[in-house]
Amino acid sequence: MSLNRRQFAALAAIAACAFAGAALAQSWPDKTIRFVVPYTPGGGTDAVTRQLADAITRDTKWAFLVDNKPGAAGNIGMDQVAKAAPDGYTLGMGQTANMAINPAALSHMPFDASKDFVPVALVAAVPTVLVVRADSPWKSLADLVKAGKAKDGGLNQALAGTGTVGHLSGVMLASKAGFKTVDVPYKGAAPAVTDLLAGQTDFMFATPQAIMGMLQGNKLRALAVTSAKRVNALPNVPTVAEQGYPGFVAVDWKVVIAPAGTPADVVTRLNAAVAKAMTQPAVVARLADEASTAMHGNPQEAAKFVHAEQAKWATLIKQANIHLD
Repeated sequence: MSLNRRQFAALAAIAACAFAGAALAQSWPDKTIRFVVPYTPGGGTDAVTRQLADAITRDTKWAFLVDNKPGAAGNIGMDQVAKAAPDGYTLGMGQTANMAINPAALSHMPFDASKDFVPVALVAAVPTVLVVRADSPWKSLADLVKAGKAKDGGLNQALAGTGTVGHLSGVMLASKAGFKTVDVPYKGAAPAVTDLLAGQTDFMFATPQAIMGMLQGNKLRALAVTSAKRVNALPNVPTVAEQGYPGFVAVDWKVVIAPAGTPADVVTRLNAAVAKAMTQPAVVARLADEASTAMHGNPQEAAKFVHAEQAKWATLIKQANIHLD
């Protein structure tokens, strides 16, 4: 088969790109890797990212710079990752909110979460915990649902923030159980818990970190967790699913991401490094402290998981007519 000049040039270009990608994978990394955290320093995402980066460095001697770029519900940092060169030297820590909820609930996004990233490795998932005051008459999820159906206008749900996994956990429960809620948003978990304790609201889906002390001090009562299985930190608290709502799962997951087009060999090496780091005692202890469950899998499994979550949350957000603009 003979090739004309244009066909030959096209094949030559493809071969050159493949050669360049292979060369990059062999030499990578030969400089510091920037790891973008789309939230402020000191938070849970920041802490896990730094411990993960430190653990990988101990294993591989690769150098990382953790770069906090908060704002716009995580979109500022994520946008920087999306628009970075796909050379393996920029990573980000994606989450349920910025990878699945924001794209479905915001009318304008600076990036396409389903196309602009390569999921590198799943890290961990943490559920929310359905809590009420310790003196509440509701001792189970069934009690709360019964009260919700009986109250005109619905129960008041405290929100640590609009569009969070906690917020949508309440939306999902109300939809499945058939009762209404009045969403009461706050600027963070602390004021939301304060008003819940004061009786200004009826219930809350909170992160374990936000309410663990209140549970231990018998100021709040946990009725359910939103993970698929019970969590070790709260072994006596049943899941929502086992209390009559099979398939109910709402977790805040974390996934290492890279810009679309990052060489597959680099992604594979990163995935292996994350998997090994996740077994280090310091990382395991951190996850246990926040009631997180480690997640595993290759890049293809990570991509499949993220895309399934994007579809799930988009469906819920559309059904509930939620807009975050």
